[in-house]
Amino acid sequence: MDALLDGIELQTGDTPRFAVIWMHGLGADGSDFVPVVPHLGLDDAPSIRFVFPNAPQIPVSCNGGYVMPAWYDIISLAPNAREVDAAGVRRSREAIRRLIERENQRGVPGERIFVAGFSQGGAIAYSTALTHPQRLAGIVALSTYIPTPELLEAEATAVNAGLPIFAAHGNEDDVVSPELGTRARDLVQSLGHAVEWREYPMPHSVCIEEIIDIGAWLRQRMAAIDHAESP
Repeated sequence: MDALLDGIELQTGDTPRFAVIWMHGLGADGSDFVPVVPHLGLDDAPSIRFVFPNAPQIPVSCNGGYVMPAWYDIISLAPNAREVDAAGVRRSREAIRRLIERENQRGVPGERIFVAGFSQGGAIAYSTALTHPQRLAGIVALSTYIPTPELLEAEATAVNAGLPIFAAHGNEDDVVSPELGTRARDLVQSLGHAVEWREYPMPHSVCIEEIIDIGAWLRQRMAAIDHAESP
């Protein structure tokens, strides 16, 4: 069995009832979004385990073959398009699935696991969750795009049909264009998913308003899951 990705874990309380697996962007690492957690406003929410994995170090073609943390190779990019290594997307999808399986083994079922990501990490969040064979809790997709639409169209799973999604983008983003973000939104909506879409006046980054909105969405989703499971 392939080794689990290393990374950082943070729990908001004992015996987590939910988990969030959160992927960083190209060239970053698992520490990138750890500082976000205290600002999500989850003090009165059920206990959550946040898992921030590190992407493997691979050569990235669009950066001259420079080796850096990346979830897949980006062969070329244009303002409104990406050519990516589809096999690399699949490899990272499987790596995140192994982290989901570990959460299952630690007592957190799939329907209580959120998959989140920023930029390239958000692309893996989309690709993993929408094709996962087990029902999940939802997706947080930040400043991102869908790298291989054909993968979703061919392998989207019925068990995750209608999976709730929080998707957000900066309208001043010059790295992943807003057009790529709205194209991803439109595709997942066409597949039947409920998307809470937000835009913020920012470049390729996150802002405090966005973090507050993510926290509110997570609280809402967790409450809905708890309510659905109550006798």
